Amino acid sequence: MYTQMKNNRSILPGLMISIIISFISQYLTHFIPNIGAALIAIFLGILLGNTFLNKPYLKSGTKFSEKALLEWSIVLNGMILDFQIIKQVGSIGFIFVILQMVLTILFAYWIGRTMKFNKKMSLLMGAGNAVCGSSAIGTVSPVIEADKKDKAMSITIVNVIGTILMVLLPILSSVLYQNEVVQTSALIGGTVQSIGQVVASAKLVSVDVTNLSIVFKLMRVLLIVGVALCFSKLNTKEEESLFSKTATSSTSEVKKNSSLMTVPWFIIGFFILFMLRSFLPLPSLMIHSSEVISNQFEITALAAIGLQVKFSDILKEGPRTMLYGLLIGFFQIVLAVVLITWMF
Repeated sequence: MYTQMKNNRSILPGLMISIIISFISQYLTHFIPNIGAALIAIFLGILLGNTFLNKPYLKSGTKFSEKALLEWSIVLNGMILDFQIIKQVGSIGFIFVILQMVLTILFAYWIGRTMKFNKKMSLLMGAGNAVCGSSAIGTVSPVIEADKKDKAMSITIVNVIGTILMVLLPILSSVLYQNEVVQTSALIGGTVQSIGQVVASAKLVSVDVTNLSIVFKLMRVLLIVGVALCFSKLNTKEEESLFSKTATSSTSEVKKNSSLMTVPWFIIGFFILFMLRSFLPLPSLMIHSSEVISNQFEITALAAIGLQVKFSDILKEGPRTMLYGLLIGFFQIVLAVVLITWMF
């Protein structure tokens, strides 16, 4: 009981700061409506998180705001969507996501090894960029027994590249697709690294793009199970072939790894509400309330994401590692544009 109360108190400062920034961001849209509350919240978070609010005691609260509020926001988005929107994606969208993910992982591994990064770092970068950023890296790290340094470095670089793509892709989509919903959603939802960054990026375009981008992104998140299973079969010893036989894991290690490969709770919640919305005549007030609450949670989570972006972390990783991340990001964009042109 005491530990729970202590944890709640540690979360409160970062959570309150994130909420305050979200309210300020929404107020500022009255003066700069073309930018939108999402982007203002992120930039305010980055600015304050690297100056006045660069405080260690805010960390647990901002992490909570990013993870918990964003997950609940995604659940509530299930109430906003219906089958008509999902039908816009269809089986073609699923094939697009699989091709985008597989080819990104292969490229990340190849370019990583070419640049003399170790196997585990290359695999972490592949999973983080192809699937869902830090969450994917956290899932596959114990599966391939990655060390803490590789895990920390890959999380930092993937988040930095995701932030760059988050701002760049809405601009690119306006040039290439005039912000057409399906193509823009495929580009953002199929490419940008973390769920928070996908939401932030799509918010800069439109509500319809935000909703469909989340669908593309959730497809990628669901496939983390397959990625983790595939990675568990690889040989990560530097001196041996990646596809050579690995030593049999102990029973406890297999159980530990398999326990990680579960469907995230917020995806289940999303689909439950999605099915309710699609098959039951829900009151318009309920749907509208879900949209309002989801939007507030999103902006608060995006403020928290901004607060966690540290320029010192970017500089610390060095130009070689940053170049590695940028090459993967560039490849993802080119691949997505080619696949969208071909498939949609």
